[in-house]
Amino acid sequence: MNSSGSPRKSRWLNATVLGIGLASLLSDCSHEIATSLLPAFLATMGASAAWLGVIEGISDGLSSLAKLGSGYYTDQLRRRKPIAILGYLVTTAGVATIGLATQAWHVLLCRGTAWLGRGLRTPVRKTLLAAAVTPETYGRAFGFERMMDTLGAIVGPTAATALLVALKDNYTQLFMLTLIPGLAATVAIAVLVREKERLPVSHVSFVGRLATLPKRFRRFLVGVGLFGAGDFAHTMLILLAIEKLSPTLGKLTAAAVAVSLYVLHNVLYAAFAFLAGVLADRSDKHRLLAIGYGLAALMAVAIIFFPMNFPVLVIVFVLAGIYVAAEEALEDSLAAELVDKDSHGMGFGVLATVNGLGDFISSLVVGLLWASFGTGIAFGYSAILFALGALSIWRLRWTPTAGKAYG
Repeated sequence: MNSSGSPRKSRWLNATVLGIGLASLLSDCSHEIATSLLPAFLATMGASAAWLGVIEGISDGLSSLAKLGSGYYTDQLRRRKPIAILGYLVTTAGVATIGLATQAWHVLLCRGTAWLGRGLRTPVRKTLLAAAVTPETYGRAFGFERMMDTLGAIVGPTAATALLVALKDNYTQLFMLTLIPGLAATVAIAVLVREKERLPVSHVSFVGRLATLPKRFRRFLVGVGLFGAGDFAHTMLILLAIEKLSPTLGKLTAAAVAVSLYVLHNVLYAAFAFLAGVLADRSDKHRLLAIGYGLAALMAVAIIFFPMNFPVLVIVFVLAGIYVAAEEALEDSLAAELVDKDSHGMGFGVLATVNGLGDFISSLVVGLLWASFGTGIAFGYSAILFALGALSIWRLRWTPTAGKAYG
């Protein structure tokens, strides 16, 4: 307390926030190299859009199970950091071994392992981040982490583009190079993150813990779930660009251009993630999130109704980058605000699981609809769910009493 009797303001950009941000940057650099190369790598095996959807969908489904289990158990542990370290190591190993694959199901196995590691670490990382700052600075802390994560997503595909030209089709070397940033991310967590002393919550059954989550948080999850069921993996956009540009540019050039568009996507993601967090600390988070969801619907409509030439693809990737920035920064800060700190692990785990299940459904359905009926039906499905999610979040009632609470 200071002399006036009010709590002293703590600095939000501390060693833990910086360490988590650096780990997100480095790890995302690692697996975004793999993500940006994945559609072209699968194309060398003759795999279709349906295979890409299956790989992304099943990987996200496995990640969801890991997130739910990790979120449940992390609140019952005295020390959470070792789980985060393990998760980063598993992700790094899974991503690197994709380069050894010779068939699409090999890619599925490696990608699934990597995403299990991501699922294991995600609720723990978010819980450590929330514990390191005050509720008044959740937006900035989570926005900073998303910004750093996306800076890695800029460096990764940029490096992938350069390496793709330099190493041509040597995918084994390309994927093995992801070990360098992946291991560096693990070191950042181990060295910089400082875990505060805490008493674990008493053991309660899984169903019992779910029942303790606030009603307003469960209403929030409905909107997140609707949106997530249409929110396909953005490797689909890379594949879309490759498919539409190949007839005029050739496959190799089209792949390089598609990855460059993905870099643009990630630049905007990084730029808007922190901005969205800052705005969230000063305004209605749920309204900003609903606007972000609405941008996703506009992106899907553009894919359906406009010719997929280069200028239109630029617009699609721009909208995609901005809406993801709003989605990820605001969903996390809203969850941190709606759930009691002692239950942050469970809250983040459930949120991540809802998102992961949505990713599983959306990537799988969009991939199959694309392969069977074309892009109009596939992205029309997404547009409807994006709009429903935006409406659901917009209709959350703002309750000015008790600080910032949503009814």
